[in-house]
Amino acid sequence: MKKGEIYEGTIGKFDFPDRGVMEVMEGRIIVKKSLPGQKLQVMINKKRGGRCEGRILQVLEPSPLETEENPCTHSGICGGCIYQTIPYEEQLKIKEKQVKDLLDSVCQDYQFEGIKASPIFCGYRNKMEYSFGDEYKDGPLALGLHKRGSFYDVVNTTECKIVHPDFNQIVKAVKAYFEETGLGFYKKMQHTGYLRHLLVRRAVKTGEILVDLVTTSQAEPDLSSFVEMLLQLPLEGRLVGILHTWNDSLSDAVKNDRTDVLYGQDYFYEELLGLKFKISPFSFFQTNSLGAEVLYEKAREYVGDTKDKVVFDLYSGTGTIAQIIAPVASKVVGVEIVEEAVEAARENTRGNGLNNCQYIAGNVLKVIDGIEDKPDLIILDPPRDGIHPKALGKIIDFGVERIVYISCKPTSLVRDLVPLQEAGYRVVKSCCVDMFPGTGNVETVCSLSRIK
Repeated sequence: MKKGEIYEGTIGKFDFPDRGVMEVMEGRIIVKKSLPGQKLQVMINKKRGGRCEGRILQVLEPSPLETEENPCTHSGICGGCIYQTIPYEEQLKIKEKQVKDLLDSVCQDYQFEGIKASPIFCGYRNKMEYSFGDEYKDGPLALGLHKRGSFYDVVNTTECKIVHPDFNQIVKAVKAYFEETGLGFYKKMQHTGYLRHLLVRRAVKTGEILVDLVTTSQAEPDLSSFVEMLLQLPLEGRLVGILHTWNDSLSDAVKNDRTDVLYGQDYFYEELLGLKFKISPFSFFQTNSLGAEVLYEKAREYVGDTKDKVVFDLYSGTGTIAQIIAPVASKVVGVEIVEEAVEAARENTRGNGLNNCQYIAGNVLKVIDGIEDKPDLIILDPPRDGIHPKALGKIIDFGVERIVYISCKPTSLVRDLVPLQEAGYRVVKSCCVDMFPGTGNVETVCSLSRIK
């Protein structure tokens, strides 16, 4: 098979998160963004050492699993919810099998507890990062998510189903406002333009909403009318803060050079499992609040008895897990690289009346050696790429009896489980929690014990 050649076939094996395998006479083709059982026409676009990847040109026949009759209006265009045409129960079965297959490839004799569903599968997200751009080259202003398979084109996602209707109303209003002003969006290749992103966060429990407009410094318009426009929207929730973040970096990521408060405050509150959490614009917090309660209940179950024990919560974010564990532990030490999140964690701890939590700002790899306390139990909740190998080595050297690993990317999890098991730990049990209905992503919790 050669690059540029076109093949037709049906997706058989289906790996996390959306990697289908098409078997043809000439060999095997990996097809991203596919679904099991789809008949596709693909073009070979990558070839590395005998491994071929194909880009979908046309869906010749839908998957037999695609029976959902009321998908989002942006289905197939937006780069988000590839599973939305599949009924939710079938989505859960796919994710459960994918994670179990991954765990089975590196673990033996463990208890797999299946998958727990999200309490809601529509309107569950509490955070969205929208991009300004155009739907096609030199087209009109667009505000939404990137088009599937495109780094540049943006889809106007004003009817998105995985967010509360307040999100869609805000997006529509902001797009209309900037269409009237004529202010252009930031063009990545030319590095010119003003509008970059719109960050919206809305708490499920409190209904508090934070809106952050992210721009370059290439213009300085008066944004007072922008604020008034937002405040007049008939939202179900309550706007508690409108912010303006300056970002002149060349990368497309949402970065903070400076943030001005245009209205209200630069934080909002959410509640989980009876605790209250203050969340700032860029601090990490699980994007599915109700699903997070399911996840942390399972994590707390795996943590078990912590009486008179010191617990390390590594990659602690705003200290959510630390504070859930703290009432039944001697001490909890959280380590988080984002200083803003650490400050929020400290404030959340005071607000929740907890006095046995310590938070350290820094990279786990660099600061873990300097912690005076020695852990009895370690909780790991790293970012998608997992744990740095050197940091994992230092974690293993503590020699704790039990580790609870929470992962948002099972492929990173199984990679890290290999050295953990080689060092004398074994996976006792594992469970999936679906935090991302409609998408291919899933959270996994593992309980590990040290073999004596």
